Amino acid sequence: MAESAGQVRSVPQGSAVALTEVYDTALLDLDGVVYAGPHAIEHAVESLERARTAGMRLAYVTNNASRPPRVVAQHLSELGVPAEPADVINSAQAAARLVSEKVPAGSRVLVIGGAGLVEALEERGLVPVRSLAEDPVAVAQGYDPSVGWTDLAEASYAVGRGLPWVASNTDLSIPTARGIAPGNGTLVAAVSAATGVTPEVAGKPLPPMHRETVLRTGAKRPLVVGDRLDTDIEGAFNGGVDSLLVFTGVTTPELLLAAPVQHRPTYLSDDLRGLLEPQPVVSALGGGRFGCGGWEAGVDGGALTLDGTGERIDALRALCAAAWTWADANGAAPETAKALAALPTVH
Repeated sequence: MAESAGQVRSVPQGSAVALTEVYDTALLDLDGVVYAGPHAIEHAVESLERARTAGMRLAYVTNNASRPPRVVAQHLSELGVPAEPADVINSAQAAARLVSEKVPAGSRVLVIGGAGLVEALEERGLVPVRSLAEDPVAVAQGYDPSVGWTDLAEASYAVGRGLPWVASNTDLSIPTARGIAPGNGTLVAAVSAATGVTPEVAGKPLPPMHRETVLRTGAKRPLVVGDRLDTDIEGAFNGGVDSLLVFTGVTTPELLLAAPVQHRPTYLSDDLRGLLEPQPVVSALGGGRFGCGGWEAGVDGGALTLDGTGERIDALRALCAAAWTWADANGAAPETAKALAALPTVH
């Protein structure tokens, strides 16, 4: 099993058995992990079905606040991943809880976002409105592709008057079927630039989202599964739980090798099949060198090196161990260009 959560992690961890046998609940990000836009990511559907059959509970934890849980659950079911609304926890729910703790029940809240945020506020006994003229006492902002200049201006007017402002998340990008697109963070930044105010943020990687997830799932031994270092993996770090990074979304090997402590996952996998497999041990070979599979990585003259042959993911495990250990000892990440050039290409 992995080292105790919260310790400084310099080496990806191994597991002698499948992760489905180690953890009771998978807290799965959606965009870039389970699906990209309307389409399931390769191997996701069958991997999740096998994980469920093995006894692991599946909970879907997303910073995307645009759609209500029932709509997300329906989408998952259509993709072949049976899900109930209670299986979906989003940042809109975490944001709505934060707002409800600031204002009396029945208060009007200006909503900048979609149906997911509207329903989450109503669940907390609040009244969503769309205009400052309707006398709201707080502002809640979440991602929705329909948000435009008029909505951002309305939020700016309200925030400028001193109303408390909660953002569901500040992700700068979001994976779509066509590529990487601007996320809620870009919209929040527009309001912040206009007003000089910074919102309270509910979503990953901040504690309100972890609190919401634990309250709704009751997970005892959770494993966070995600594709982003600055939300999924940092959120796991902040919550003191282990994490699995998959390379089906936005994280690149270059970003991972330079990751600070709070962005280092416990485990690595190409995709969600990693839930079903033991995780190989990364061996310390001495002299700051590490091996995994048929690969050996180290640092020579401040530059990360890679030699050997085998699976690409094993090369990344060895590279992470060498790069993170070097960074922890020297206060800066090593040069990675040479090692990345030696990394096998994705097939």
